[in-house]
Amino acid sequence: MDKQTRQRLKSRAHSLKPIILTGHAGITESLLAEIDGALEHHELLKVRINAGTREERNAMLAQICASLQAESVQLIGRVVTLFREGPRRGT
Repeated sequence: MDKQTRQRLKSRAHSLKPIILTGHAGITESLLAEIDGALEHHELLKVRINAGTREERNAMLAQICASLQAESVQLIGRVVTLFREGPRRGT
């Protein structure tokens, strides 16, 4: 993702609230399914990762992105902004 695209996505995501919260169970199949469905519908969303250390949050983020072919737009504290381009609808 180029710098200009990332900046545009950050701007779009500024007013969004995290719609998915990770629990203490970490990354589960149901959590991945929930994020996948939200990305299908919204393309851009925020997820709050409730893990202990920065390294644990980064590992969880990497697992989410790899599993769902999503890109991390930004990570601020415990909130990550994810993007996955959806199929173009009705042109």
